[in-house]
Amino acid sequence: MVGDSSSPRAVGIWLLVCCALVAIMVCVGGLTRLTHSGLSMVEWKPLTGFLPPLNQADWESLFAAYRTSPEFLEINRNMTLESFKGIFWLEFIHRVIGRLVGLAFALPFLWFLIRGQLARCLVWRLVGFFILGGLQGVMGWYMVMSGLVDRPDVSHYRLAAHLGLAFLIFALMFRQALALLDPFARHAEVTAGPLRLPTRLLLGLVSVTVIAGAFVAGLDAGLSYNTFPLMGGQLIPDNLGHLDPWYLNPLENTVMVQFDHRVLALTTTSLALWLGWQGRNEIAFPVLALVAVVQLSLGILTLLLEVPVALGSLHQMGALALFTATLWALHRIRPIPISTFLDKGVPCPVR
Repeated sequence: MVGDSSSPRAVGIWLLVCCALVAIMVCVGGLTRLTHSGLSMVEWKPLTGFLPPLNQADWESLFAAYRTSPEFLEINRNMTLESFKGIFWLEFIHRVIGRLVGLAFALPFLWFLIRGQLARCLVWRLVGFFILGGLQGVMGWYMVMSGLVDRPDVSHYRLAAHLGLAFLIFALMFRQALALLDPFARHAEVTAGPLRLPTRLLLGLVSVTVIAGAFVAGLDAGLSYNTFPLMGGQLIPDNLGHLDPWYLNPLENTVMVQFDHRVLALTTTSLALWLGWQGRNEIAFPVLALVAVVQLSLGILTLLLEVPVALGSLHQMGALALFTATLWALHRIRPIPISTFLDKGVPCPVR
C-alpha cells in the first residue's frame, strides 16, 4: 500500500542511519585496501557468505582456496594459516556489513511501505537506492575478481568505480534525508544564487578528487614522492608524460596520478575556503572550509609519513566528510521547489 503522504521525520532519520552504515562500509573497505586484506576471500557467496568459519576444517578449506590465488603465489608464499586469519577477518567483516546495510534498508522500507507512510513520489526513488546497493555488491566482487586472475592486485579502475558508487549511493540517500528533515532550509541572510554554481562546482571537484585518490590507492602511487609541496625536488616532476599513448598518463602513470591528486586537492581546498568566506553568514560554509583544510592536512601528513594505515583511513573518511559537508551546504542554499507546497509540505524532488 502506498500512501499520499509520508512520515518525513521517521523516513529521514532512517535514511541518515543508512548513510552512517554506508560510511562505516567505506571506512572498513578502505582498511581492507590499506592492509591488503581484500583478496583473502577468493569466492563470493551472496546467500551463505555471512557465515564465518566454524571449525578447523573450514579454515583449512578457505586457506587452501587462497593458496591458489596470485597474491599468495607471488607475494605471500610463506604465509601461515594464523597469518591468513589476520587478513581474512577484515574482508569478511566488510562483506557482512554490506549485507547488514541491505537489511537495514530493505526491512524499514517494507515497514513504511506496508503502513502507507511513503509518499508516492518517494517509493520508486527508494527502490532505485536499493537497486544501486545491490549493484554495489556486484561491483565489489567484480573488483575482487580482477586480482584473482593473473595479477596479485585489484584493478584501480574497478576500485575507483566501487568507491565512486558508494559515494553516489551515500549522496542520494543523504540529500533525500535532508529534504525530508529540513524541507524549508535556507538561511535568510544568504544570497543563494551566486553561491549555488560554485558550490556545485565544488561538489564536482570533490568527487573527481575522490576518484583520483582511488587511483592513487589502487596504483600505490602514494608510496613514492613522499615530500610536499615538491615532488623529487621539483614543483612539476619529470616523467609526467612518459607513457605512450599520452592519454594513459593521468590514468596509469603513478607520477602523474599523484601529481593530479595534489593539484585537485589544492584547487578543491582553495574553492572551499573562498566559499567559506563568501557564505560566512550560513554556518554550513565555514564548516565546509574547515573540513577542507583538515582533509588537506590529513592528505599531506599521510603522504609525508608514507601512508600509515590509521592516517590513510582517516584521510579516506575525511574525503567522505568533505563530500557530506558540500552536500549540506548545497541543501542550505537550494531554492525551495514548488512541489513542496503541493505535496503536503514534503518535497520529493531534490534539486
